[in-house]
Amino acid sequence: MDKIHKIIRIAIDVPVPGLFDYLAEASSEDIGRRVIVPFGKKQIAGIVLEVGSHSEVPENRLKPAFRIFRENPPLDRNLLDLFRFCSGYYHHPIGSVVMNALPAKLKTLEPLELKQDLFLSLTEAGRMAQPRGRNLNRLLDSLRVNPVLSMNSLRTEFPLPSIRKLLDLGFAEAAPGKPAPIEIAPHPVLNESQHNAVSGILGNLSGFHPWLLFGVTGSGKTEVYLQVISRILQMGRQVLFLVPEINLTPHLEQVFKSRFPGTSIASLHSGLSDTERVQNWLKAQTGQARIVLGTRLAVFTPFFSLGLIVVDEEHDASFKQQEGLRYSARDVAVMRAKRENIPVILGSATPSLESYFSAMKGRYRLLELKTRAVLEARLPEVHFVDLRSEKRHGGLSEKLIKAVSLRLERKEQSLIFINRRGYSPALICSSCSWTPDCKRCSSRLVLHLKEGRLRCHYCGHEEKIVQTCPHCGNLDLKPVGHGTQRIESELLGHFPHARILRIDRDSIRKKKSWNEMLQKIRRGEADILVGTQILAKGHDFPNLTLVGILNPDASLYSSDFRASERLFAQLAQVSGRAGRAGSPGEVLIQTEFIDHPLYVALKHHDYRAMAELLLEERKAAGFPPYVHQALIRAESASIEQAMAFLGHVSAIASNLAGEVTVFDPAPASMARLGNMERAQILFQSPFRKKLQEFLDTLLPGLNSSNRTVRWHVDVDPLEF
Repeated sequence: MDKIHKIIRIAIDVPVPGLFDYLAEASSEDIGRRVIVPFGKKQIAGIVLEVGSHSEVPENRLKPAFRIFRENPPLDRNLLDLFRFCSGYYHHPIGSVVMNALPAKLKTLEPLELKQDLFLSLTEAGRMAQPRGRNLNRLLDSLRVNPVLSMNSLRTEFPLPSIRKLLDLGFAEAAPGKPAPIEIAPHPVLNESQHNAVSGILGNLSGFHPWLLFGVTGSGKTEVYLQVISRILQMGRQVLFLVPEINLTPHLEQVFKSRFPGTSIASLHSGLSDTERVQNWLKAQTGQARIVLGTRLAVFTPFFSLGLIVVDEEHDASFKQQEGLRYSARDVAVMRAKRENIPVILGSATPSLESYFSAMKGRYRLLELKTRAVLEARLPEVHFVDLRSEKRHGGLSEKLIKAVSLRLERKEQSLIFINRRGYSPALICSSCSWTPDCKRCSSRLVLHLKEGRLRCHYCGHEEKIVQTCPHCGNLDLKPVGHGTQRIESELLGHFPHARILRIDRDSIRKKKSWNEMLQKIRRGEADILVGTQILAKGHDFPNLTLVGILNPDASLYSSDFRASERLFAQLAQVSGRAGRAGSPGEVLIQTEFIDHPLYVALKHHDYRAMAELLLEERKAAGFPPYVHQALIRAESASIEQAMAFLGHVSAIASNLAGEVTVFDPAPASMARLGNMERAQILFQSPFRKKLQEFLDTLLPGLNSSNRTVRWHVDVDPLEF
């Protein structure tokens, strides 16, 4: 029997380093379990990370724990080690790391129970039935294809009353139990590069192997994932599949369900209720869910037998958390795979320079898919509209208008991409050039004409549209520039009978609106799509043959050294939506710089040329991936206080620097956000270990009791 100890050391969600000691009868088997303890005048939940017989705190000052929950399995040791790694690497309190990785229900004081999923099977009456009602017929069709289906999976596609009616009519039976054995639907024949990629990965399933799957848009990366996942499932292991945004999950869920009917699939993302999230989390932990599909926080999900991690669209900045624990889910996924001793696949048509650099250095194994998977499909022809000579009508060139008109005649779909929502990015007085600024941020308010509001896209502040200039009283206030709403209006003027669908963060706010829009597009109920970067990632629209790109030039001369990398990735991804089936695709880019190297590489679909050019620039300038960086950001009611604090940090840091470069404090690029003034100081070193040692020495000595300044550290920052 495991030795019983009297001290437990637990992680609690408070912004101080270290663990908290309590009295409890516990053994090493309790490490990783949830516990309820007194903290001040209240009770809170924590996780046991250590047990022992001694404490540095006198025993008469220690409080007893109220309860250790032993009903559910504990968090496994590999996951707890991953939490410790993240706490150390990102310099964030261990208690906050652990507790914020858990579903909200696990932070409550109540016990939790995994709800037994019910499985529906078709009865003899159901096999013969031909009822009226679209949903009932669809339900029966699903059960005729897959004889046993999970109630939970059915509820994501069908209304509960229809499922109940099916049971009431005796067409199906529901019973608890395990899913049917792994069933795999027929799959398409792989082309040579897909076959080589699958063979390479399947030949190295034992042990840690990081793969970079670099494939052009439409090259069939998903099919490579599916065939590898198929083998992992047959081995009795589980799969973690990470995507950068919640909008990518509905389609992938359907893909997984079609390929692996009867397999339990759990989603983990912010669109779930607290109950749904914790139940799916528990299913992963107990092994009931065989595939877990999630956004960045899902990288911390416990598993019964994890066999593979996939990070799709690995280049996407959404994998980087910008609050609290500022971690990169992509990098943590690689670290987790190393600790679990399993393979990890990073996939992208436009890999991040960091991942591409790692592949060139041999740290990752590179797999390439150079052609599109559909035999007749070709990468789209990329053409430019020279805005120095072309006339525009409300932001749309004549060449683009004609191209859209041609697609309407052919009954093909067009996508107009502009990465700016709202009607216009600014409202301006024609007399004195006044523009409405956000009172809380150093940014302009964006005009949202349909809602009659001016909105800040950084802090969410909004106001009514002003009718007169507050400076000079002029009534002539004009919108400047174009957003998705304005382009939608312009297109309606040119094509009044076209079915135009606008897709941006404003139009998909309701929970099911994005999924409904996707279905409309795939059913051919939309002729022209107008959208932001939401449309650029991972979507397959077979009838879409034209992509028009508006206003991309602003990013070419940004002060952000990653701006060119992001722009190329964004344009390559959105261009890749065109011509994915048999019909040829065309991309029209409206620009004033048609000879810019970025556009030349884009025209030839030459990621490597762009990557090598950017890497040369990064090496000459001393930027990542050739160096490693960390920021300390400070915010205060006044910029003077923030800068004074960072001046103090700079003085301490300069004495510790060694092989770390300490830059001067400076205001942040967004100097004011949410009524707070922001400044930052940058540290960098060619050696990751040296930078970490420097931070380990510097951070404990900083004044954490300064109430006029809030500060945090960001390791491997993406935003400046």
